Amino acid sequence: MTAPVDAAPHGFTTKTRLGLTLIAGGAVANIYYNQPLLGLMVAEFGDRAALVVPTACLVGYGLGILGLVPLGDALPRRNLIIGQLLGLSVALVIAALSPNLPVLGLASLAIGVLASAAQQAVPFAAELAPDATRGRMVGQVMTGLLSGILLARTASGLLGAQFGWRCVFAAAAGIAILMAGIAAATLPRTVATQRLRYRALMISLLQLLRSQPVLRNASLSQGLLFASFNAFWATLALLVEAPPFDLSPAGAGLFGIIGVAGALAAPLSGRYSDQRGARPVVIAGSICMLAAFIVLAAGGTWSLAAIVAGVLLIDLGINTALIANQTRAYALAPGARGRINTVLFTSVFIGGAFGALAGSRAFMMAGWLGVCAVGGTCALGALGVSWLGGRSRPA
Repeated sequence: MTAPVDAAPHGFTTKTRLGLTLIAGGAVANIYYNQPLLGLMVAEFGDRAALVVPTACLVGYGLGILGLVPLGDALPRRNLIIGQLLGLSVALVIAALSPNLPVLGLASLAIGVLASAAQQAVPFAAELAPDATRGRMVGQVMTGLLSGILLARTASGLLGAQFGWRCVFAAAAGIAILMAGIAAATLPRTVATQRLRYRALMISLLQLLRSQPVLRNASLSQGLLFASFNAFWATLALLVEAPPFDLSPAGAGLFGIIGVAGALAAPLSGRYSDQRGARPVVIAGSICMLAAFIVLAAGGTWSLAAIVAGVLLIDLGINTALIANQTRAYALAPGARGRINTVLFTSVFIGGAFGALAGSRAFMMAGWLGVCAVGGTCALGALGVSWLGGRSRPA
């Protein structure tokens, strides 16, 4: 395999930036389309569909980050993105035509694996952007990714309610083909000069983690923040659907719209990271998360306003810290940004899984204050990691 050389900074045109933004959002949306459709799938395939389909998508996405994203350091990312999007369209068609749950489950796994094209787009932006504006450019592409997450559930729910869940996957297949066309039209070709075998790429993941203290710090702090984030979101519906709020599932889902504020803050976080350094921005994001759980502990059991304020602070904090951690991590080794992305987001997935489990257990054992204790402790841990890691330097 061959490794692409960084493109010249002027290669990151407005057309390329827009293409990467659309691709990031359009690809990641595929792992969330199923969530509003689970009731329809359960009606057709039984209760196990509610567990099998979303789990297969998320597991597949994690496998794609681990197994495919590092290839961006050994093969031209443009070709990888196009290939993954075309493969994604095939998996979506299979899902739309699934005759039974096992086929749908396997298709969902493939959808998750190939939707990791979104994680090819982000390091590609870091590769193409000039050093002085890398954070801002990564932030803009991440705005597309985060918006894709937010809009996927809404669009899927509306379309599925009118035309059924199969129509959603069929439409998504068409969008994946469109995204492949956008990639071909907007993304530059990169020149390959170094030879890297796949086994060496995977071994180098551990080498990067061992040799780069900044990467360890960014991965640990972001993993803790996602643990905090998931502890909240895994239990929010349990809180607001019970007295005294008694909201419907649709009403509980509306809290996700507040996340738009966090998505829009991504370029601003990147700009501050470029101008003042990433570490202070990570610290600020961690403080936002900690403040959120203080507000939620004080008023979350009786005040919708407190919950709204908490959601706003959590989404603002998590996205602010994520862009800053990506910015400082991508600056470490220009030829290894795909593998750096893999290390960072593997930590995010592990932290998120731990947070969802710990938050759910805390809610069952100690109620909402238990959830706030888990989320606040994780946010405080991330703050401490970022603060104490200030002396870390790239190796």
